[in-house]
Amino acid sequence: MRRPRADRKTSLTGADNEGVTERSLRVVLAEDSVVLRDGMVELLGARGCEVVATAGTADELLAAVARHRPDVAVVDIRMPPTHTDEGIRAAVEIRATAPEVGVLVFSQHIETVWASRLLAGGATGVGYLLKERVARTSEFVDALRRVAGGGTALDPEVVDRLVRGGRGGRLNTLTPREREVLELMAQGHSNRSVAERLVVSERAVEKHVAAVFTKFGLPATEADNRRVKAVLAYLSETGG
Repeated sequence: MRRPRADRKTSLTGADNEGVTERSLRVVLAEDSVVLRDGMVELLGARGCEVVATAGTADELLAAVARHRPDVAVVDIRMPPTHTDEGIRAAVEIRATAPEVGVLVFSQHIETVWASRLLAGGATGVGYLLKERVARTSEFVDALRRVAGGGTALDPEVVDRLVRGGRGGRLNTLTPREREVLELMAQGHSNRSVAERLVVSERAVEKHVAAVFTKFGLPATEADNRRVKAVLAYLSETGG
């Protein structure tokens, strides 16, 4: 039986995961470097997160997630024994078998193929960060809470690489400003946060978002989260 994810106000925002922040975030951490793993455990603990289990291999990660059903699993893309795709394979399996568990993968380098692969299933509650972002504690923990709340957290550098390698499609119908707004949405920013970054009014952002929904053919229905669908469409057309 699935354990319900923490209550949340929205599915894809950068600042509205209030339900998640009301209690300690439960984390399973998968990293084969003992030094980095111990450092991350200390960092997360200092920020009020509870690391319920750590793992040094993909098999250990899958077992820990099955046992603890955390709010979010933090996964290194490259893990033993081959240090190629064991981590991302485990992340994809978690999304398939425990969709209520958020998955945040991190990597030393930008690997857009893996980012696209993780997001290909149309799942929410996923993130991809570069390892250097972990040192920026506030950003890292904010990303964790966002993913645990059902949103996305994509490293700006990953988004930039996806955009530059994009195939086009519906993205070509967007104006430069609409594309900027969609890129920030993909990073997990709320309308308010997008407005602050672009130095425009929140109302202007709402108009751009509405235009994106229209151009992507996403009708207004209570059943569909159009914000999530727009981001997933964006990632589908920009990734590998």
